[in-house]
Amino acid sequence: MKMMPVGIQTFRKIIEGDYLYIDKTEIARTLIEKYEYVFLSRPRRFGKSLFLDTLKNIFEGNRELFRGLLIEDQWNWEVKYPVILISFSGGINSKADLEEDLLQILDSNEERLGLVCAKKTRAKAKYYFAELIKKASQKYHQKVVILIDEYDKPILDNIENIPEALVIRDGMRDFYTKIKENDRYLRFAFLTGVSKFAKVSIFSGLNNLEDISLNPDYGNICGYTQLDLDTTFAPYLEGVDMEKVKRWYNGYNFLGDTVYNPFDILLFIKNHHRFKNYWFETGTPSFLIELIKKNNYFIPRFNGLQVNESLLNSFDIQNLNLETILFQSGYLTIKRQLPLDMGFGYELGFPNMEVRISFNDYILQSMTTVSENEPIRRELFALLMSGDVAGLEAPIKRLFASIAYNNYTNNDIARFEGFYASVLSAYFSSMVVGIIAEDASNMGRIDLTLVVGGRTFLFEFKVSDGEPLEQIKRMKYYEKYAGERYLIGIVFDPKARNVSRFEVERV
Repeated sequence: MKMMPVGIQTFRKIIEGDYLYIDKTEIARTLIEKYEYVFLSRPRRFGKSLFLDTLKNIFEGNRELFRGLLIEDQWNWEVKYPVILISFSGGINSKADLEEDLLQILDSNEERLGLVCAKKTRAKAKYYFAELIKKASQKYHQKVVILIDEYDKPILDNIENIPEALVIRDGMRDFYTKIKENDRYLRFAFLTGVSKFAKVSIFSGLNNLEDISLNPDYGNICGYTQLDLDTTFAPYLEGVDMEKVKRWYNGYNFLGDTVYNPFDILLFIKNHHRFKNYWFETGTPSFLIELIKKNNYFIPRFNGLQVNESLLNSFDIQNLNLETILFQSGYLTIKRQLPLDMGFGYELGFPNMEVRISFNDYILQSMTTVSENEPIRRELFALLMSGDVAGLEAPIKRLFASIAYNNYTNNDIARFEGFYASVLSAYFSSMVVGIIAEDASNMGRIDLTLVVGGRTFLFEFKVSDGEPLEQIKRMKYYEKYAGERYLIGIVFDPKARNVSRFEVERV
């Protein structure tokens, strides 16, 4: 069987090395034929770079790499286009760094294309770029193709330093403006990245760019479909619980089929079918957690969040919107479309178990004493599985006692019921349990519902005073569930920052 192309982003290396390849060439062909200026946003590790490199080899006319693939007989391989490839690396911390990086990238393209540009030694990168486009078209007697990978990386790498990020953004905007200014020399331009910034910022000079990020025709442009797993990957997944694989790794929705992150599937197979958070552990930006804590976001609402279309499509450096960041970076995905009075919106949620468990665990690690997390988690899970509900009180108290003091400083977060609900929701979400936050019934909403081992646990929270257990019984929240049900009422003391009353009743 063919080897797994883990981390390989070069199309030629995959084909010549006889690695497994999921054929995306028909999607590439239709994209090239329908568009001239294209933007695609996808989360990290989703195959954007490989798709971009596939486009490069198509335009360069490297037919020998496409033998047996869908595009082979559908493309005129005699026509070869000069390709300018721009891909950003790390280490850009200032506008000067950006300029130097761009000059080196353009030097590499100049050498590969066999050109000699006069302006590279004395001009800014944007003028060098413009000359490179013109010279390439003149030498090869063809229009030029521009492919830009991770166009937003220099900005995202500086997102915690907003003034510097803005300066870098303006420098990139000036550079990208040269694409539109040289339209007469261009055949195709394709930009990819994680985030889509507002057109008034980085794309103001490139307003002819068409965004296909949520175009249903290109929903499968990156990622693996269920059909891919059931066919191409079938020999590699013999004996595997495929429903469990689906729960763990499927679920990303860009309005096509729901898809798997390729990085997850490739590493799952390479690591002998071990379930693990492969994608998540490659890097979660710390500023996300700080943004959550700073704005006292109610964590349970992340699953079932309702937003309008414009919120998903606009990343504003000066007004960071958590919902936008979580969607564009892959921590939330589209669960369903919602009709609105004007246009439509979306309901968002965690795409799968990997992200739900890992994201909530990451939040907990940022708030609690790490050494206490795993013992408490194991104890809570064992108590839920055994139905020993009264025993939950002690580990829940230890959980809140482990919350770092600085989470309470300079704010009055301990007075809010949502804080305690968020902590418990995050904790239970970091386990392999069924969880519903703000569970709706015909009588209202209960704060938290767990379904574990065939039992249902319904939680209601209050701060300072109140009768949460009586509220559950009065509103009969439990009637929508059958079988063994437990009602749990918890009152929190904001001064002690812990549980002051814990009551349980079985119905």
